[in-house]
Amino acid sequence: MWQETKHGLYKQFNFGNFKEAWSFMGQVASLAEKFQHHPRWENEWSVVQIWLITHEGGKKITDKDHEMAAAIDDLVKPDADITLTQLPFPSKVKVFTDGGSRGNPGPSASGYVIMDMEDNILVDEGVYLGITTNNQAEYKALKLALEACHKMEVREVEVYLDSLLVVNQMKGIFKVKNRDLWPLHDAIKKESSQFKKITFSHVPREFNKLADAAVNRALDKQLGIVPQSTEIVQ
Repeated sequence: MWQETKHGLYKQFNFGNFKEAWSFMGQVASLAEKFQHHPRWENEWSVVQIWLITHEGGKKITDKDHEMAAAIDDLVKPDADITLTQLPFPSKVKVFTDGGSRGNPGPSASGYVIMDMEDNILVDEGVYLGITTNNQAEYKALKLALEACHKMEVREVEVYLDSLLVVNQMKGIFKVKNRDLWPLHDAIKKESSQFKKITFSHVPREFNKLADAAVNRALDKQLGIVPQSTEIVQ
């Protein structure tokens, strides 16, 4: 049952595995384009949480949100036309990752967004890490994103980060001098070898806003503070 909260009309959906959850999100994305009404959502493995709110209505719950909610519910009815597990994963994706620490070291989080090649968002995930450094959070974000791609059976990955240091270290241009990063770097290299093709590219921060938002969302949720009042080390 959908619940009215201060953040919008809310419901949690539980699936048998990540593939079913991802397929469901793909169908919700199609609905969002049809309704021209895009939800806020979070995905963790087999669980999808969705919030619906009408921004042009003063960030209030309106009939538009209830209509979208009903359409989403129709996707998971027993007699739905589409079986979730029948929807395929894309063979090639774009990945944006980011990490941040409030204090460096301090409370930290990693964020990553996985898109298909038409820029449809497949996964938007923020993960609280505890007390770490900014660089550890950056590397952890990359590791989590590649692990998710591997579970999705993706074959080719284009990775975009706003950390030039991490990009150059992954390309082998710079050495990893911080020993605390060695295990993460080695794990990412091993994960990378499982893809048919993987590239690492640097982008300015303004082109990495979705991953950055995932980082701040995870930190704000954990720390219970208002996003506008926080500052994150990049």
